[in-house]
Amino acid sequence: MTEQPSPSAQPVALPGVTIGKGQSLAVIAGPCVAESFELCLSIGRAVRERCGELGLSYVFKASFDKANRSSAGSARGPGVAEGLAMIVAVGRELGVPVTTDIHLPEQAAMAAEASGGGVDLLQVPAFLCRQTDLLVACGATGRAVNIKKGQFMSPAEMGTAVEKVKSAAPNAERPAPNAQVMLTERGTFFGYHRLVNDFAGLGDLMEHGCPVCFDVTHSTQLPGATAGVGGVTSGGRPERAPLLARAAVAAGVDAVFIESHPDPGAAVSDGATMLTVDRTLRLLGDLAKLRAAMADFEAGA
Repeated sequence: MTEQPSPSAQPVALPGVTIGKGQSLAVIAGPCVAESFELCLSIGRAVRERCGELGLSYVFKASFDKANRSSAGSARGPGVAEGLAMIVAVGRELGVPVTTDIHLPEQAAMAAEASGGGVDLLQVPAFLCRQTDLLVACGATGRAVNIKKGQFMSPAEMGTAVEKVKSAAPNAERPAPNAQVMLTERGTFFGYHRLVNDFAGLGDLMEHGCPVCFDVTHSTQLPGATAGVGGVTSGGRPERAPLLARAAVAAGVDAVFIESHPDPGAAVSDGATMLTVDRTLRLLGDLAKLRAAMADFEAGA
């Protein structure tokens, strides 16, 4: 019998959602950027209802600032104060936990302490997964942390990123270092304008003892492809997203990350890789069936 990766030792517990082995598949989904409260609420409500029908867990995702765009002229979002307030308000309206990416150490506490209850899961972008001050600041908040694996990092190297988060010094209000960490795979650079997903590497990530998430839509990215060499935006192949998502769920990931929009062509960011809301809802049905089949397989193994 083929040896399977070690199960996650430390599940990530969010309000109403637990991510880890033995739990329902978690869906982290929403628009790339928090374009408006109405748009976020519409997408979040549709995904939440579908997840409820399928027995999947749901975490709403949107970004308040895209600080890692290819061009200085690219849209970045509503900003820290307005964006965080919007994201937290959407989560409370929907009754689901929320996540957003942060880029600076000082933003960790701002997100965790945002009015309305704060962000439940802090996300560290792939390009920043080695930034010690950022990782430690996330750990110091006591919030759960999702670290995206850098396109330039091996799965084994992500162990040091996990340890940086866990090393945050405890304080009077948080007597023990943060142990709630999860890792997200989003593809590895291979040549020019191409990301490749290492599914064997998913097993390696699982050996760090953290829940593992698969970024479905960013994995289809073609960096800089739409404008050729020196291009200012990235292309993508969203038609391959369902294929990758199914493969990841079959590999045993604990969560999937999907950026979704009613009209990706009109989105202010990542329109080349996002799935339409309708396509997202159909894909979730496929993933729920596959997850159930895998559970039956593992039970009989």
